[in-house]
Amino acid sequence: MTPSGGPWAQRANAIFINHSMHTPLLGREHEHDLAARWRDKGDEEALHELVTAYTRLAVSIAFRFRSYGLPISELIQEGNTGLMQAATRFDPDRGVRFSTYATWWIRSSVQDYILRNWSIVRIGTTKAQKSLFFNFRRLQAKIDGIDPGVDRESRQARIAEELRVNLSDVDRMEQRLLAPDQSLNAPLIENGDDEWQEFIVDERPNPEYVVIGMRDGKARSRWLEEALAELLIPRADDNPRASSL
Repeated sequence: MTPSGGPWAQRANAIFINHSMHTPLLGREHEHDLAARWRDKGDEEALHELVTAYTRLAVSIAFRFRSYGLPISELIQEGNTGLMQAATRFDPDRGVRFSTYATWWIRSSVQDYILRNWSIVRIGTTKAQKSLFFNFRRLQAKIDGIDPGVDRESRQARIAEELRVNLSDVDRMEQRLLAPDQSLNAPLIENGDDEWQEFIVDERPNPEYVVIGMRDGKARSRWLEEALAELLIPRADDNPRASSL
């Protein structure tokens, strides 16, 4: 794992990244031997050598997602988590190189972390929405490059068709990406004293009206009970036997 925060941490991150990118890659036979030793014998030294040789994958994939505004050190940590998951599940006898297998796990781990932390409102809960989140900007730039004068509705329709998602999902995703989370304590203007939360309308009932309503409701219930009790009590002139006595 890589530390984060502060000058010392930045230097440590730089050292870690530099070491990862210069660690020699493994040959196919040696890679197979290390993976087999870990799978069959639980050899932790073999696991360490296997993972260390491919930490460059975690670093490389993490840097591809740095545009989402999250600390690169945290993205690398998540990439290393995916790398460890790949090493745990890798079967060397399938004839697939570990780097090919690990790439999927690393990318998935980094993407899941971004989806959990990019916004306080969870997005991308389905496979289609996840694909839309990570491909929207790329497709938008591609369409704008091919047809600079394209209007917003046509661009959204092309993206929806390309990713096979609903047009409404594309519209909502674009709004989310254009309007990221903002603190309610943020000032309305730079160096101003007024905050956004001071101008949010509270649509809940006034507490005074709530109390009055509760009191009036109890009074009406009491009046109704008294009226029903009076109606249900039989009167003497309504009972023929009582009037003949």
